[in-house]
Amino acid sequence: MRKYEIIKRIEDTGIVAVVRAENTEKAMNISKACMAGGIDAIEITFTVPGAHKVIEDLTNEFGDKLLVGAGTVLDSETARIAILAGAKYIVSAAFDLDTAKLCNRYQIPYMPGCMTITEIIRAMEAGADIIKVFPGSAFGPSVIKAIRGPLPQAVLMPTGGVSLDNVDQWIKNGCVAVGAGGALTKGSSEDITETAKKFVAKIKEARNS
Repeated sequence: MRKYEIIKRIEDTGIVAVVRAENTEKAMNISKACMAGGIDAIEITFTVPGAHKVIEDLTNEFGDKLLVGAGTVLDSETARIAILAGAKYIVSAAFDLDTAKLCNRYQIPYMPGCMTITEIIRAMEAGADIIKVFPGSAFGPSVIKAIRGPLPQAVLMPTGGVSLDNVDQWIKNGCVAVGAGGALTKGSSEDITETAKKFVAKIKEARNS
């Protein structure tokens, strides 16, 4: 799958499920529950023990039906491990130039976490495909309009502070997608699937309004 196809898939659904769990089994179950709810982009964070194995197993089981990415990638070494395991995109809490170079080398979308205008510009200059506005909870949805004032070309996706109550505002303010973690992935598999359906519906509604 080509880089632009991966980015378009994420933008089309409008949400990436951020999966953190105590073990690989829980991470797999959360991922499958999100998928059942209509979310086809899953970010397996490298805080999950054996994260690369979860990425590999999900990729082998679902192929291109599920976009499996790696999150909390702090350096290029971890990014390479994730890519070899099958990760289709790389997400980080902060911008790292070596990781940007590696992702560009292998034509894998890179989504670094940024908050300031300086960080965002630096990441875009290094070829970051989507800027992860992180932590989104620090400023809320209003920060998107503030960023897009001087940087209308910025492609933004917030993570942290995204909930069912405010996801429509993030989208309406100009985000191409959102990253949802705790607000999405808590509870039983059935709970997660139902919450995923609600997120997908709210994003679609916000785009159509």
